[in-house]
Amino acid sequence: MTRAVSAAELRPRTYTHAIRAAGLRIRVGRTRTAVDGLDLSLGTGVHGLLGPNGAGKTTLIRALATVLRPTEGTLELFGESVASVGGHRAVRRRIGYLPQEFGYYKRFTVREFVEYMAWLKEVPKADVPAAVQRAVERVGLADRADERMKALSGGMVRRAGIAQALVNDPEVLLLDEPTVGLDPTQRMRFRDLLQELGTDTCVVVSTHLVEDVAAACTDVVLFAEGRLVFQGTPDEMAAAGNADHPGDSPLERGYSALLADPAAGCAQERGAW
Repeated sequence: MTRAVSAAELRPRTYTHAIRAAGLRIRVGRTRTAVDGLDLSLGTGVHGLLGPNGAGKTTLIRALATVLRPTEGTLELFGESVASVGGHRAVRRRIGYLPQEFGYYKRFTVREFVEYMAWLKEVPKADVPAAVQRAVERVGLADRADERMKALSGGMVRRAGIAQALVNDPEVLLLDEPTVGLDPTQRMRFRDLLQELGTDTCVVVSTHLVEDVAAACTDVVLFAEGRLVFQGTPDEMAAAGNADHPGDSPLERGYSALLADPAAGCAQERGAW
């Protein structure tokens, strides 16, 4: 059985990891350091960026999307320093990004919105119709593609946001709290989509929902107060907890244990994936 080969698979690669950070610090405002001394390398797969609210997840995602620049240390995308390329559009063309909140023209239809984002990402004009159709189909909005954005439910708007992140067939896909507003059935379908995308894409999913990580992610990056607490597989995170730790599942108990005792996570840190 044959399958379609994605544009990401056809691009030449001269880098070991799509994302690499070393000693990364990102300051927000004058005094608060939101990311503090991060060393991390991420390649193909679905990487869950997990942590409590205020841990620094969104700040890191925004830096990976080239919206924020590092304060100290290095951050590389596709082997190039973010500090040197800044917001260079050649790098942004290879990224898909869904922020927690995104703007759109309410009078646009779903198709027009995703087409507009494809244009911003410089998808070749001849490729846009097929790319847009494929993106809306992947998020289950093909039957609503010609409805206006203002007529959609919150969950459907979120799915349209995911579609625009996918439309340029990115090599790095950055999703900040993507399941907010999705109902249980939509979340399960989204997890299946993540697993599909992770076969040839570096996907980073920021969330505070442990069950999303358990169902879809190959790796976990646990963040607290701007620092890396743990990195490893979901099974390794679950193994860090026991019945004495709060949580309704082994993964939640491992999460609680690691946040309570960050030194335990550091002992298990595995380096680059």
